[in-house]
Amino acid sequence: MGLQTTLKALANPVRREILMLLKDGRHSAGEISEHFALSNATVSHHLAQLRQGDLIRETKYKNFIYYELNLSVFEEAMLWLKGLTGEDDEEN
Repeated sequence: MGLQTTLKALANPVRREILMLLKDGRHSAGEISEHFALSNATVSHHLAQLRQGDLIRETKYKNFIYYELNLSVFEEAMLWLKGLTGEDDEEN
């Protein structure tokens, strides 16, 4: 996915909170939902937006879907943002 989709997914505070939960390791959709006073459908929508932005990965095991961070996308976004600061130009 493109950087625009990634940044759009990051723009929502609920999604950023989901990412903070996943920072400590993978969680099932049910475990994620327990942290919010939102319907399961709303949490599923936020998870879908994070998947679309390629910020999380999902794996299925039996009847559960587990989510974890996709750190490579964060690294790409950080490199792009770092390029805006001109820090790379100072090193050369």
